[in-house]
This record gives sequence, C-alpha cells and structure tokens, in this order.
Amino acid sequence: MALLTMARIRAAIINVTGYIGVDMARILLRHPEVDLVCVTGRSAAGKKLSEVFPHLTDSDLVIKPDLDCPADVVFSAMPHKASAEACAPLVTQGLKVIDVSADFRLKSREEYEQWYEVEHPCPQLLDSAVYGLPELHRDEIARAQLVANPGCYPTGALLALAPALSAGMTDGDIIIDSKSGVSGAGRSLTLTTHFAECNESVAAYSVGGHRHMPEIRQECRRLEPRVSELMFVPHLIPMTRGILSTCYVRLAAEWLAGRGDPEKAIGETYRDFYRDSVFVDVVDSSPATKHVWGSNYCHVYPRYDARTGRLLCISAIDNLVKGGAGEAVQNMNLMCGFRESCGLDALPVYP
Repeated sequence: MALLTMARIRAAIINVTGYIGVDMARILLRHPEVDLVCVTGRSAAGKKLSEVFPHLTDSDLVIKPDLDCPADVVFSAMPHKASAEACAPLVTQGLKVIDVSADFRLKSREEYEQWYEVEHPCPQLLDSAVYGLPELHRDEIARAQLVANPGCYPTGALLALAPALSAGMTDGDIIIDSKSGVSGAGRSLTLTTHFAECNESVAAYSVGGHRHMPEIRQECRRLEPRVSELMFVPHLIPMTRGILSTCYVRLAAEWLAGRGDPEKAIGETYRDFYRDSVFVDVVDSSPATKHVWGSNYCHVYPRYDARTGRLLCISAIDNLVKGGAGEAVQNMNLMCGFRESCGLDALPVYP
C-alpha cells in the first residue's frame, strides 16, 4: 500500500477515556504532521476532552459516542474482542488501523481463544496484521494497513532479549521477571489496585500464566526457533508508571567458545543490533523506570554473569508510552512515511 503523501493526516482515537487512549491524545495533539479530528468514549460522550482530562486544557475536541468524521488513521484502544469488531470495518474501508488491544497480536487463533477465553471475531485478519514492535518489524510496519500494537510487558521483555536471540546466544529456557506500575491495570476500579491494597506492597500475580506470555514466546521463537520454553512472572509495584524487566538466559556453549571477553562481545552485539533504533539505548549501568518516565525510550542493560554462564538483561520502559501510546504513534509514523521519532522527541521527565 502506498504511503500517505499529504502534508498532514487526520487521526482518530476509539475509546480515548482509558490511560492508553488519553496518552495517545496527549501525543497526537502536539504531533507536527497530525490533526486529531475525532475521539470517542461512550461513558464520557458529549463532554469536552479537556473537561474529562484537565491536563489537555487547550483541546476543543468533544468526545463522541462513535466516529463521525473522515480519518486517515484510526487508533483503537478498546478492550479485546470489542476492538477487533471496531477495527474490521475500518480495514475494509481501506483506512490505516493501529489496534492497541490484544486481538491481532497472536497469529494462532486457537492460542488467542485459549488465553483470552473468547471466540475471535475477525480471524480472517490475523494473517495480514503486523506485530507492531518497530525495532523488530520496521519494514513490515511501513507496508502495513493493520498493526497490532504489542503489550506493555512484551515490549520491555522482547527489547531486552532480541539481540541475544537474534545472535544465537541462547541455550534452553528463558526466565522473565517483570514489575509494573498500577496504570498497567487500566483505569477501571479494582480491589487489587485500590491505594490501601497496593501501597507499600509488592505482589506477583498471574503466576499460573499471564496472557502476555504467549505473545512473548511467539516473538522469541520468530527470532530464535530453538527457544524451548520461557517463564514469565509479572509483579505489581506501588508506582504509577513504568515496567522493569529482568531476563535470565543461559548462554549457548558454542556461542561462548572462542570469545575472550564475553562481556565485551555481548555489549557489542547489543549496540550493533540497536544502532539504527532511535528509542532504544544500550546503557552502561542498571536502569530505573525513572530514567524513561513519560518518554518513548527503552533503556537496556546486558551483563554477563561468569559464575552461572548466564546473560542477565534488564530493560526499563514507561508502560503507557513505549509500552502503549508512544509505540502506537511510532507505528503510525512508519505507516505514513514520517520520521520515526516525529512527535515523540520529548525527553524523560525527572525526577
């Protein structure tokens, strides 16, 4: 499909009232190549966007119950199943669509239905949908009409693991330990994200299997088919934004053989892999979520542990930006032929 050539494009957001939806609005309202022409949200329909979200005070958009004007690109931030139902007619109309739900991430319909416990409403679109992790699928995204924005946990884990997998470093299973702020649970009220329940407490959850695990496994096996299995355990941390993922990988003996300094070789491999990736920084010390807060950046720190023969790799992202809204806009930039970082240049907020 040809790239859009107009000076500015018209963008719309379905379900702007969630955390990802409103962060997309925040970014698109300042995007130099985009006019945000419509935002929807059933629960807040009829209200001004700035009334529902006062930090967007200079926006005069009114939240609509449904899309009611032409657009060139549509972002869907609906829940799974409902998002696919909303996206399908837009794809049929020839629009560029970026789905932030899980509906098109898994290539296997059976695996999707097993983990999300619903019948897939649009299985005919699974083959054509492109997994929207730009650092892995940049060229495919640029040609795509339908992009499946990755989950927040998979974004952090895959960016930590991709260089090692691509280089054939790994041997056997992979362990991923991830810790996320409470905004990752969404804006709906739940007991587990109630302040009194989660403050001053850290807890693992979905220890029997998280829905993002098959997504991580799928992409790991695309990079390295020999990946046998992986263990992924998420944790809830009493902070608003951020995901810190610590990945443990046993290094293959054949890769280690003949390398005088594995630590140096690993660092060179990671830096070479991300040399053209504007948003991934391979750093020299262990990162913190504060280092990327409010930005589309990912900090990756690889380290060789000689005692165990393992690669330890840590990544830090903002789950709502690089793990959601920012990555969606990055995908839009690629789909529309804009500079990949267009509208996403802001540095992290610190402290």
